[in-house]
Amino acid sequence: MADFEGMATGIGRRVAVLGSRFNESVTRKLVEGAMDALVRHDTAADDIDVVWVPGAWELPAAAAQLLRSERYELLVVVGAVIRGDTPHFDFVAGEASRALMTLQVEYGVPVGFGLLTTDTVEQAEARAGGAHGNKGWDAALAALEMADLFARLDSNVDDEDDDGAA
Repeated sequence: MADFEGMATGIGRRVAVLGSRFNESVTRKLVEGAMDALVRHDTAADDIDVVWVPGAWELPAAAAQLLRSERYELLVVVGAVIRGDTPHFDFVAGEASRALMTLQVEYGVPVGFGLLTTDTVEQAEARAGGAHGNKGWDAALAALEMADLFARLDSNVDDEDDDGAA
């Protein structure tokens, strides 16, 4: 029996951090949290690109473009969608989330999910370096771990292929 688990390590990994400018006071903190996590887990600063888009709706399109480039081993996506008085929140948050998951599966590249969906600005601020931590940091760690796991799984498949096993 083999047991696989990834480690949060950025050694030698190219990373893109995507941030939504809408609710920028929150998302800047999320980007900072993601950058801090990446650098503290051995990702070289020169191996990190930060890409800004107007809002959460545009995050999947930018993520798709980055994934098509085949330049990155993982993406970290952050933004903040805060509920208002209309159903706009549900459409933007739900569709952006769904599209990001689809891209992750389609391209086989981890997409760290730091798109906050909160009822209030205060809740968003609490998750962007406040009482509930920094979800940008959390998204970066999850993406690093998944990138390492994918590499370990790929390596195991390669090892089996070399041994003649299926």
